[in-house]
Amino acid sequence: MKPDLAALRAAVLEFGGYDRPDRSWTEWTLATAPSVDLSLLAHRRALHRWLNAWGCRIRYPRAGEAEVFDQGVADWWERWRGRLPSVDTWMADLTDEQVEAMGDCFADLVSTPAAQARSVRGLGSTAASKALFALRPNTVMPWDEMIALRLHGARDGAAYAAHLGLGRTWARDLLVESGLDEPALAEDLGRPGRSLAKMIDEYCYLRFTRDGAVTVG
Repeated sequence: MKPDLAALRAAVLEFGGYDRPDRSWTEWTLATAPSVDLSLLAHRRALHRWLNAWGCRIRYPRAGEAEVFDQGVADWWERWRGRLPSVDTWMADLTDEQVEAMGDCFADLVSTPAAQARSVRGLGSTAASKALFALRPNTVMPWDEMIALRLHGARDGAAYAAHLGLGRTWARDLLVESGLDEPALAEDLGRPGRSLAKMIDEYCYLRFTRDGAVTVG
């Protein structure tokens, strides 16, 4: 299960053929340059578009309908913006306290109102993890339902914290194995500028989502 350098290298090479996420990521970063600030309407709308580009299918409001996603995300940002790790925090450097706090942050975001049809629904586990990755791409991994359930058996805040803790362990081990720091390792893997959080997620997607591996403890 745990990726060594050879397994990670193979995963990122194979994942390089999936170019749609990279195009949508470029659009997101351009829309939120020089830094993300979800107190800005344009950045909240860019996040909505990016999440849907990544398959989240969060309904856009029709004319005259309430901006449920916009207001929910704005309120969540107000509560959590000062408690997130800094944008330059690597996943390998997360403290235990930060991992635990991110579990609480994630749980709050999961239940944040995101869309309304017959009733208001929350953002949900997968979209929440992807949103946090968009905000802190060096620091946290996104997940999907299969990754969450196969690795942790749940999709709640405790499972998300466990996922970050697991990713942190894997990242630290990969850095030790390589003898490189994270930017140099990304360069060596042919993905300059890409975080270990993203590359480990690519491994998880291929290993647990696409290939449908058996549940691990």
